[in-house]
Amino acid sequence: MVSPAVLLLGTFLAVPVVMALSVSFSDWRGVGSPFGSDVGFVGLENYRSILTGGTLAQRDFGTALRNNAYYVLLVVPLQTALALALAVLVHTRWLRGRGFFRTAFYFPSVTSSVAITVLWLFLFSSSGAVNEILGWVGINGPAWFNDPRGLLHLALGGVGVDQPPAALSENTALGISWWEWLAGPSVAMFALVLMAVFTTSGTFMLLFIAALNNIGEEIDEAGQMDGASSWQRFRHLTLPMLRPTLFTVLTLGLIGTWQVFDQIYTGTQGTPAKTTLTPAYLSFESAFNDQRWGQGAAIAFILFAIIVSLTLVQRWLLRSRT
Repeated sequence: MVSPAVLLLGTFLAVPVVMALSVSFSDWRGVGSPFGSDVGFVGLENYRSILTGGTLAQRDFGTALRNNAYYVLLVVPLQTALALALAVLVHTRWLRGRGFFRTAFYFPSVTSSVAITVLWLFLFSSSGAVNEILGWVGINGPAWFNDPRGLLHLALGGVGVDQPPAALSENTALGISWWEWLAGPSVAMFALVLMAVFTTSGTFMLLFIAALNNIGEEIDEAGQMDGASSWQRFRHLTLPMLRPTLFTVLTLGLIGTWQVFDQIYTGTQGTPAKTTLTPAYLSFESAFNDQRWGQGAAIAFILFAIIVSLTLVQRWLLRSRT
């Protein structure tokens, strides 16, 4: 009974993954068959050029990894916290029009990411609505999607630290200095972070609403009888029972943020100064634009290893300690 599904998954999922893995060990240039006699086996050379050697490929991958790491560190906690807050809000009994608010909060999640990206480009342009609103309170907004400055560097510059210490400028990792690693997300990437939180929180809100509906009212009533405040009941009763859903939301958020591609492709294409470049987009660019399919496949599998490793760490951190 399950053999048709297994056959489909094997044909359209497992086989392409195995083929891509074999391409990552070859010098295939995208012409002809990747298993043709003119395609050479290069072993770990594609991985070596990305991870070592001080090449431009290594520097681009290090830059993309730094950008995406800050993106993940900002988006995942913010979207999870916002989704949980919205779920608790629309789950309360005293809120009128809960159906309307659920639909309104969820609506950005079902809107095309391309349309949202185009809208964001208009909103965060130099003369856009965001800078107009900031101007009302005396803030001169930046040219968001044209500003490559890192937020941490801007903060350090505000307290007089404009030049990096020698220890940070002379030591490198993946082709970029530690000072560049500590730049923080660029202004342009921060605008993309806000867009990701805006468009994804509604989906995760529904998961939290479903979990809240499965928690019996008698548990909350028992907490009230014991004299627990609303925050104490949420902290010690509701939140622990949301642990499985929280793990699901964090895992999906982690996977989605490390695979961010369409917003970059339709919005910035890695600009300005490669501060919005991500590993997923770099893999696409290496394969489809530069015709280095082996290197593009290698980037994809390194990204896969990063996602799996972080998911396992997250699972360990959220494990039940009872």
